[in-house]
Amino acid sequence: MPTHQELPHFLRDWQRLGPQQRAAFLRVLQLFVAGLVSQSFAPQLRVKRVQGHPGVWEITWAADGRATFSYGAEVIPGHPHIIWRRIGTHDIFRRP
Repeated sequence: MPTHQELPHFLRDWQRLGPQQRAAFLRVLQLFVAGLVSQSFAPQLRVKRVQGHPGVWEITWAADGRATFSYGAEVIPGHPHIIWRRIGTHDIFRRP
């Protein structure tokens, strides 16, 4: 099972999300984790690299819902470690 951590920006962004936005992200998070385990993400997540920011990836969790993350050093050998960076609207790409 993957491990994770959240950067302070992500936690501040999370507090700004409304309850429906949080629920939508948590639903998509199940698909994301399944993709990490199977090494194949569901197409609706649109997981891709953030241009101009090496090592930073994004997922789409709603029409205007995005989250950025990077891969960190494995905490448990053989299991990916995700570092959540930002969450919110497309505006997060100003500082992903």
